[in-house]
Amino acid sequence: MSQVMSKQLMSSQGSRKLQGRAGTVTLWAVQILLALIFLFAGGMKLLLPIEMMTSQIPLPGLFLRFIGVCEVAGALGLALPGLTPIQRRLTPLAACGLVVIMVGAVVVTLASQGGAEAALPLVVGTLALCVAYGRRSWTTKA
Repeated sequence: MSQVMSKQLMSSQGSRKLQGRAGTVTLWAVQILLALIFLFAGGMKLLLPIEMMTSQIPLPGLFLRFIGVCEVAGALGLALPGLTPIQRRLTPLAACGLVVIMVGAVVVTLASQGGAEAALPLVVGTLALCVAYGRRSWTTKA
């Protein structure tokens, strides 16, 4: 009887380790994808002329620049703390900040363009929320 329980325990520990590794790899893939998305989106908000941006998005130009700075900072916060073990607690905070930005993007998109176009910022915000939840253990001293 104890051999069966011992085998089950070892099997469940091995299964958890495999799930943990798969989860970590998936989380890193999502983080890198989000970092690239936000680097691109934020970089465009910083590089494009204000007149071009305000003709497409009904927000003040300087506010769009501010959002661009926040998106680039958030993208760096998603990737750099995990790659260098310095200040790893910044990753879930960056992800939470990006969730706030995406909530605003969903609201603005719903108000100006309708429901179908709001799906993309909703998905990106949900992925950022998954990163914030998945990296919550990094908020404790590691």
